[in-house]
Amino acid sequence: MMWEYLGYTARLRRIGPLLEVVLGDITVERVDAIVNAANETLLGGGGVDGAIHRAAGPELLAHCRTLGGCPTGQAKITPGFGLPARWVIHTVGPIWGGGSRGEAELLASCYRESLARADEASARAVAFPAISTGVYGYPIAPATQIAVDTVRSTPTEVELVRFVCFNDEALSAYHAALGPTP
Repeated sequence: MMWEYLGYTARLRRIGPLLEVVLGDITVERVDAIVNAANETLLGGGGVDGAIHRAAGPELLAHCRTLGGCPTGQAKITPGFGLPARWVIHTVGPIWGGGSRGEAELLASCYRESLARADEASARAVAFPAISTGVYGYPIAPATQIAVDTVRSTPTEVELVRFVCFNDEALSAYHAALGPTP
């Protein structure tokens, strides 16, 4: 966490969002927005995407049909419908192809674009899954390092970013990427 010195009276202001990591189910997170690791159609699928669509209800699918899909590395926002979160930010992560096809930049773009959509919606607390690390095959350690580094370096009004892990391996990778607690 970085801090900015605000004058002689030693007032400090946190720069960037507070980062948390938890093991859990992103569909029950009580935050302003959750991020969906979607496919390019935005019409549901397996893993996190399918779970979010099931939990949000059929209104989410109906709304996503109006969006015309989403390119890899970009993000679009919808209401949360039946979810505790007010918003769902859909982002399309890269399919791992060995690392020589621009996967790292596309993955970083997913986090930057998701934070931009959160800012547009005035969301202050956002929960992210480990984008692209499921069926898209992105190795967990580099994916989580990209996630943490990108969120830390992206200007945003978001105050809290919670990385919601689906298993202990992801949880450990995020703890490693976050580094020692000060």
